[in-house]
Amino acid sequence: METAELLKKVCKIEIKTRGLSRQIFSGEYHSAFKGRGMAFSEVREYTPGDDVRTIDWNVTARFNTPYVKVFEEERELSVVLLVDVSASGFFGTQKQYKKDLITELCAVVAFSASTNNDKIGVIFFSDKIEKFIPPKKGKSHVLRIIRELIDFKAESKGTNVELALKYLTNVIKKRSTVFLISDFYSTANYSDALKIANKKHDVIALKVNDKAEMEIPKVGLIKLKDNESGKTMWVDTSSASFQKQFKLNLLKREDAVKENFNRSGVDYCDIYTHEGYIKPLMNLFKRR
Repeated sequence: METAELLKKVCKIEIKTRGLSRQIFSGEYHSAFKGRGMAFSEVREYTPGDDVRTIDWNVTARFNTPYVKVFEEERELSVVLLVDVSASGFFGTQKQYKKDLITELCAVVAFSASTNNDKIGVIFFSDKIEKFIPPKKGKSHVLRIIRELIDFKAESKGTNVELALKYLTNVIKKRSTVFLISDFYSTANYSDALKIANKKHDVIALKVNDKAEMEIPKVGLIKLKDNESGKTMWVDTSSASFQKQFKLNLLKREDAVKENFNRSGVDYCDIYTHEGYIKPLMNLFKRR
């Protein structure tokens, strides 16, 4: 993409998503993703009513009077975007491609994190790890992430969520809030990897969908292509048996994906290319 065109797109997304993150999401984000640990702050003299378990016995012995440890919440967070950049993102029959929706979602989360003074990092994945940008603070860092999201070209086409989660667990040592953003057309079973990742981190799944993936209209004989495998096939969409099998396969897949989230204790929401993402995100934040 030409530099001028890229900058224009970056500015457009920044104006839209930064405004949303400030006006709508900032308070909800802060409440939903508070610091998860308690950090030592200071010691002070014991006063009646203090929890005896917080007594610092070393300081107490030194001054011959009881002292207690004071802790405060670790407010600063590291946020990691685990972003699916596989070829299935180049699909969209409504307002936009799934890839464009993913970019906007990432930008909203990134600006919300930046407004909250949190670090933000990104892991791009397909069926391989495509790129890792370590967590950092600052507007320039957020804009770099948005530029990458717009202009990034993956080397591979497939999707392997398991691989991405294992990489996340290995490379991000500090407990972080992780937004896993994908359509979850994964070639590998990621159930165990998701459980492990959510024990170490706080994982939130944003499942991106297109209306045509949920329901194929009856328009007769059409040619379908799988963007990831490159395979094509002709199907009769007017066939009752095809429609029945399509719905059965869809329900089976959707149930399996949501079962993975529920078993792993992962908060999630569905977001569609033909609908706004503000309400689903707000509902997700409020549930937390």
